[in-house]
Formats: sequence, structure tokens, C-alpha cells
Amino acid sequence: MDFQDSFLVESVFDLFLKTRSRALFVIAARKVIGLRPWLQGFRAGNFRGKTKNMRELVSVKNPAELTKHIERFPDACVLVVGDIIMDEYIWGNVSRISPEAPVPVVEVVEETKMLGGAANVVSNIASLGGKTILCGVVGDDPTGSEILLRLKELGSVTDGIIVDPERPTSIKTRIIAQNQQVVRFDRESRRQISPQSIERLLGVVRELWDGIDAVVVADYGKGVVSGSLMKEMKNIVRRSNVVLGVDPKTGNFQHYKGVDVVTPNHHEAGAFCGIEIVDEESLLRAGKQMLEQLDCGSVLITQGKEGMTLFEREGDISHIPTMAKKVFDVTGAGDTVIAALCLSLASGMELKSAAMISNFAAGIVVGEVGTSSVRAEDLTKVIEDQLR
Repeated sequence: MDFQDSFLVESVFDLFLKTRSRALFVIAARKVIGLRPWLQGFRAGNFRGKTKNMRELVSVKNPAELTKHIERFPDACVLVVGDIIMDEYIWGNVSRISPEAPVPVVEVVEETKMLGGAANVVSNIASLGGKTILCGVVGDDPTGSEILLRLKELGSVTDGIIVDPERPTSIKTRIIAQNQQVVRFDRESRRQISPQSIERLLGVVRELWDGIDAVVVADYGKGVVSGSLMKEMKNIVRRSNVVLGVDPKTGNFQHYKGVDVVTPNHHEAGAFCGIEIVDEESLLRAGKQMLEQLDCGSVLITQGKEGMTLFEREGDISHIPTMAKKVFDVTGAGDTVIAALCLSLASGMELKSAAMISNFAAGIVVGEVGTSSVRAEDLTKVIEDQLR
């Protein structure tokens, strides 16, 4: 399913929820489908190719330069701090509309669970061969216990996970029909964790600091990442040569000033800058503005099917075209990007090569429906096949 088809399907499903009259729904759906020619024209002008303002990295790298670093992944240890989530999926088929309301009836076939949020970052790093430590909060409930068990099965250190009986474990439940998400519902608390929990978490970070090669902050806005936490994390990192990367959340960008790398998608970047990113000119303005206002080392803006663009403090701007052959689901793609990027940097890779690795990894996961992780052997094969 291409960009236009995905947009149209999502729009029609949205109409199911908003249109009470069947006749009005049919009329509105036809209008949405009529947008296809416009969408095709819009896509043709966006982010295509390299220009004098940015260079295209795919032409300056070769497989050997990239894959040799993947072999070093098992030697690196990444600390992940952030919101821990369980991703649930209810899979089914739709063949009719409910007689009670203009909504699809999903006939359930299967239910699955996957680690999500910061736990999915850990899952990706572990799948790529790296060592992990996870710090965050879960509830004193069966879902929290299941997450801890799954993390231990991955070999992750879980000493930094606080069990808080005053809040539930975050759960995102997605209903999928014909490989298309119909609806999502969340069960969670978004209030900030207590000062006592923050101090306990930081205490574990200080205790386990020796041997950490990179830090990932995975912010999903569920209450773990705050100004006080980030201030102390940055103080700890400054005393070492450890890379600090952030997968950001809209509304929390003020906490990320001075980090090494931040990886927003183009929606998050646009929201922070007050710019609608619709073409190369607006993309360049947003990237440069983020670098300046956040005073960070680099900004990697992901753009879905258009790939990603790396902005560096020294002035280099590099565009990396997507390596995805098909895009079925972008769920968890941001987790994969920050995981592969920071694991690569932790293994001694320079920034541009690390960004390319993360682009290849993201290209694999968006070809799957639902949250997924990338294996080192699959990443190596894709790199060799596409850059051969």
C-alpha cells in the first residue's frame, strides 16, 4: 500500500466514526477518494533528490564500511531511559458495517503483545546484538510483570525499572483489519512520576554508569521524562564521553537542550518550530531552527517514505533516501531509528554512517505490520543487497 492508498484508507475509516448517516458517508467517502490525483501531484514535489543545499549520503558509502561496524554491536552497552509501554494488537477482518452505527465490524482472529515505547528501543538494541539497561516505571500489575519477564528474556538489565503501585502500566491496544489500523485505545497515566521515583531511577543510573557507551531517552509523554530528570541526566553525561540521544515528544522539547542528537519526525519538528514541513525549503528552515534553539549536536528529522535528513552543528546537511521497499506500518519506527543510531554511535561509528544504519533498520520495520525489531543479520543483508 503506497502513501496515497494509506491516506485514503485512513480517511475513510475516519469517516466511519464521524458520519452517522449512511448516505452522507457514501458521499463523503467518494469526495475523499477523489483526492487521489491531488495527492499524487503533492507527493511528486516533496523532498525528491539532492540539491545544492544537501547531499545524498547513499552515494558516498559502501557496504563494507557499514557492515563492519555491525559486528561490533555486541561490545556496546546502551542505557535506555523513558516510558515503558506494552503494545497489544487485536487482528481481524472486516466484511460489513455495524447496523448500530456507521463503523466497521471487526471479526477477531488473533491477539498479540509486543514490548513498546522505551522497552521497544531495548528490544531493537538487543535484537541487533547490543547490551541494554532499561530505566523506567511500570505498575504493580500483570502487564508490568509480563514486561519485566520479557525484558529479562532479552538479557536486559532491569534494575532501573521501578514498580509503582500508584499507577498502571501503560498499554496501547490497536485493532488491525486487513493490515490497516482501525482504532487505538490507551490505558495509562500521564502524570509525572514522583520526585522519589526520579531519585531512585537516577541512583540506579549512577550505580550502573561504568561500562555504558550511549544513553537513549525515549519520551512518550507518559510521565517519566521531566525537566528535573533531564537536567541530572545531562550532568551525568557531561562527565564522560557518552553519547546522549533523544527520541522526542511534542511539548517536551525544552528538556532536550544540549543533547548530542535528537530524532523527531517531520510532524514533531514542524510543531516545535511552528513550521508546516511540506517541501525542502521548509524542512531546511525547521532543521536549522532546531539546531539553534536546542543547542544540540545534531538533529535527524525522519520523513516517512521520503527517508531522513541529518543536520549537524558544523553546518553539514545530508539527506538519506528511504530504503524501504514497502510501507505497511510506521508503528515503532522511531524506536528503531534511535536504537540503531545510538547503538552505532556507541560502537564507534561516525554520525553520518550511524544515520545510514538507522535508515536501513527503519526501512525493514516499516515493511511489517505492528511493532517489530530488526536482527543484525537482516540489517547486514539489506545493506549489502541495496548498496551492492
